Order: sequence, then C-alpha cells, then structure tokens
Amino acid sequence: MPVQVVMGASMMCSFGVAPSSLVVLPKNRVMANKMPAANIMDNIPMVNILPFGMCTSMANPTVASATAAALGVLTPMPCIPVTVAPWAPGATKTMVAKMPALHNGCTLNCTWGGVITITAPGQATVQCT
Repeated sequence: MPVQVVMGASMMCSFGVAPSSLVVLPKNRVMANKMPAANIMDNIPMVNILPFGMCTSMANPTVASATAAALGVLTPMPCIPVTVAPWAPGATKTMVAKMPALHNGCTLNCTWGGVITITAPGQATVQCT
C-alpha cells in the first residue's frame, strides 16, 4: 500500500543534479504524523516544488543556449521547475482537502521534460489507498 507524502518529503528530477524537498503549506489542515499532508495539487513551482540544483535538459532554453555557446558541450544551468499539471495518479480513495492524497508512487512532469519522483515520503507509518 502506498505511503502518504508529507511536508519535507525528498524528491528527485530526472534532469536535476540534486534532490529537493517538498513544501506543503498547512492550508489543507490535514496532518499525517504531525506534518502537513500533501495532495496532488501541491505542485506549484517555487512554492511546493523547489529547484533541483542544476538542470541538464536540452528542452530548457537556458541549458540549450549555454550549450550552444559552449560549442555543443552540455552546460547545465540553474534549475527553475515548470510544473503545470498536478501530480499523478494520486490516491483513489484517500482525500486531503477534497483532492486525492499524494503518495510515494506519484510523479510530476516538468515542462522541460523531467519527471519528478518522490524518493522519501517524509514519514513511514500513514498509508493511503
């Protein structure tokens, strides 16, 4: 059974070079192990999703231009996540603030082609369905 994701969960982007932590604001008023619980709408860049160090995706215009300036040598640039869709798939039965709960099997797509995954959900005892 999947584990509920909470504030401080560790994430990784397939084009990022460093992990990041999920920020869950306490606006949902739902807690799991005394931490704010996340739902699939906790996907706002620079609010919920913080940078992953440097970005290596050629779909990112800053990486593409820096790589072109370096005569084709891949040149990573600072990560600025661009996530426009919610996390997927979300829990089927467990709801947090009337939205599906975020669990450790969910993924989030970045406009620059990266796939963000949960590497550690932030707690280990509360499960969701």
